[in-house]
Amino acid sequence: MTAPPAPLPTALPDAADDPLIAGLNPPQREAVLTTEGPVLMLAGAGTGKTAALTARLAHLIRMRLAWPSEILCVTFTNKAAREMRERVGKLIGPAVEGMPWLGTFHAIAAKMLRRHAELVGLQPNYTIIDTDDQLRLLKQLIVAEGVDEKRFPARQLAGCIDRWKNRGLNPADLDAAENESYANGKGQRFYQLYQDRLKALNACDFGDLLLHMLNILRTHREVLEQYQQRFKYVMVDEYQDTNQVQYLWLRLIAQGRQNICVVGDDDQSIYSWRGAEVANILRFEKDFPGARVIRLEQNYRSTPQILAAASGLINENSQRLGKTLWTERHPGDPVRVIGVWDAPEEARRVGDEIERLEREGARLDSIAILVRAQYQTREFEDRFISIGLNYRIIGGFRFYERAEIRDALAYLRVIAQPADDLAFERIYNAPKRGLGSKALEKLHVHARRRGIPLALAAIEIADTDELPARARNTFLALMRDFARWRDLGKQTSPAELIRTVMDESGYTDALQAERSTEASGRLENLAELARAMEEYETLGDFLEHVSLVMDNDAADESEKVTIMTMHAAKGLEFDHVFLPGWEEGVFPSQRALDEGGLASLEEERRLAYVAITRARRRCTILHAANRRIYGQWTSSIPSRFIAELPTSEVHQETTLSGGASLWRAQWSEQSDPFADVARAQPARTMTRGPGWQRAAAREYDPTPRRIAESTRSAASFAARPRADIAPGARVFHEKFGYGTVAAQEGNKLEIDFEQTGRKRVIDSFVKLAD
Repeated sequence: MTAPPAPLPTALPDAADDPLIAGLNPPQREAVLTTEGPVLMLAGAGTGKTAALTARLAHLIRMRLAWPSEILCVTFTNKAAREMRERVGKLIGPAVEGMPWLGTFHAIAAKMLRRHAELVGLQPNYTIIDTDDQLRLLKQLIVAEGVDEKRFPARQLAGCIDRWKNRGLNPADLDAAENESYANGKGQRFYQLYQDRLKALNACDFGDLLLHMLNILRTHREVLEQYQQRFKYVMVDEYQDTNQVQYLWLRLIAQGRQNICVVGDDDQSIYSWRGAEVANILRFEKDFPGARVIRLEQNYRSTPQILAAASGLINENSQRLGKTLWTERHPGDPVRVIGVWDAPEEARRVGDEIERLEREGARLDSIAILVRAQYQTREFEDRFISIGLNYRIIGGFRFYERAEIRDALAYLRVIAQPADDLAFERIYNAPKRGLGSKALEKLHVHARRRGIPLALAAIEIADTDELPARARNTFLALMRDFARWRDLGKQTSPAELIRTVMDESGYTDALQAERSTEASGRLENLAELARAMEEYETLGDFLEHVSLVMDNDAADESEKVTIMTMHAAKGLEFDHVFLPGWEEGVFPSQRALDEGGLASLEEERRLAYVAITRARRRCTILHAANRRIYGQWTSSIPSRFIAELPTSEVHQETTLSGGASLWRAQWSEQSDPFADVARAQPARTMTRGPGWQRAAAREYDPTPRRIAESTRSAASFAARPRADIAPGARVFHEKFGYGTVAAQEGNKLEIDFEQTGRKRVIDSFVKLAD
């Protein structure tokens, strides 16, 4: 390890006179000056943690407590690392160039692994493969082992391996439950085969970068001691987002000198679905006895009312270290909670509010709509396009531009117009049917030769020897399906047509087989597509609407309202924030509650806290009394989070008389809060807008239903119960292990698990035990 290229400042300033800390508040200053021993900087939302972290890093160098190369500073994203380097550079000048250990977890681990690759059987010039290479390699292994890749997709195996590596598990570390999570007990074998193949290729994936280094530090004491001596100070940003392997890697390195400073907020830990463990920050004081906890509580972003509402809500969580945000900002408006009749009315109300703000001088760039799930954006996109309001989707595609939606639309286009070759090309092998590029090339040759569309060419070529028998039969079956769907489209609604097509084409089954968060989101989007189609009488009308929507000028550089998920909004801030869909089953997410119980509920509440604290001036929460799901109007009750907001900081604007007080009382009951909803429901005042007209036209039945009946999980697009599972059946769930089905309600099961007790899960997430 070489000395840094740039020298440290020759003059040693007095710490108390260091200009770096002149503009910091007392807790920030304390965090900067507490240089020795373990420090937990518990930084609430908007409390200036980046300024404190940057000042601390620069202070260590200016005070000559360490060379730049003797400080390990870890961030989560390349953007954060780049911004940190730029800000430190402005404070200490060229000395920042001597900081080789400032970067992301993966970047730093990769640099370490280059130095010690031979200890895990690799060469220093190893290759880091991307996701596409990983899936291709796993498919090769699955085929070689004779496993049905359609039943056990490579993407599912990739998800399992990624989860294992995030937890610091090697193949030999998997228990029986983990082994059962893929291909009926072959998870461990495939994990080992995959690792062996990577080693033969002198390659590793991103998960290996940290796992290999963790293994090296655990088994080679001299390497561990080298890094413990090298790094005089360890600093970690967003510590609440660390997963198990990152936590173990950091703890080993920092245990030497104990000079570790972590910055984070347990109340903003919202990424468990990608491996983050809030327990890591909660047990910091146990891992490093004598640690000083410094709370950054002065908020520089939001009004007192917004902070009070967020603090009151998060206080309901039991697993937290605790802090109280405050601000010197002038009082503003209370948090508004608006009850509307239905989802279209919700989108209309938000659109009207944004137009009013724009007339008052607000910039569209300062306005955001934060949703719990991506499928919720569709209603707002349609409304904004109809009124000419510019918007952008952050962290994803516009609804009709998402891959699964384009696939579904392609099916519909071929049904409506068999000569649509572009649409046919998109879905002839989606989902995978074993029809590769050579089969498509043959189709193109035949179509050009005959001057006919590809769909007709597929029918004709099936009667020739141009293709192998399997491909011919596949094409013939597909074209028969299209003929049947075309006839069905004349007899049924567009919404029912798309549900049937997605089911019978195998598209739904393919997504369900992945059993990943991403696949669940795609299923939610397909469910929302079908819901959107319920408003159209003919398939042609709907496809024309989609064409007009997608023609919206995406290249327009003018101001736009931001639409994004709550998860994607972490770290951002806006003057005006709208939070729609605060209803049970939507937020908190019913799927999260079914799968994770109390732990997931607390994470959902942390997500609500993050969403509220994105607002600088105004925060508006909306909930709809009714949502139309698969053609039926169902009643919703407001999210329990609304009942948990402090009443003194909330202003109710609702057409549901009785307000939040009734729901607050309902949630405080120990009995089932849904049992007597019909009796407890307050009287409603109808707002005779578009939503009411549509509901009236469809003879809406206002009688509330239990939430389990009114919210259908996206884990099953068709939401039909499995015929092979019934009460009394013994099943296996990859997270909860083995159990016995106690009750079945549609596609939801109540299962008594041997290790975790009774839980409610979706039937597509379990399999019959051997």
